[in-house]
Amino acid sequence: MDNCIFCKIISGEIPSNKVYEDDKILAFYDLSPQAPVHVLIIPKTHICCADELDSENCEIVGYIFSKIPQIAKKLGLENGYRVVNNCKEEGGQSVFHLHFHLLGGKKLTLQMA
Repeated sequence: MDNCIFCKIISGEIPSNKVYEDDKILAFYDLSPQAPVHVLIIPKTHICCADELDSENCEIVGYIFSKIPQIAKKLGLENGYRVVNNCKEEGGQSVFHLHFHLLGGKKLTLQMA
């Protein structure tokens, strides 16, 4: 997508503080952290939101979740973490490229912002 900030981060057009990268996904620190550790994990293929997942592209979610424990361990989140996905504007999504927030580094409350 030409106007997608996350696609520009993937291409290197916009710099990011990378935590993990392979041929399918990229993980980088969020610029507005909501916890001591706040990393975004995105597929390198543009998918707008969770509503656009289908039988042809849904395997990326499983792949992301298979990598989350490795990323969390690298970040020192052995005592636990939270994974969040926001879908569409009313769900709190502000960048319309499928992404997961990995949050941790403190005891998280049940209250959601």
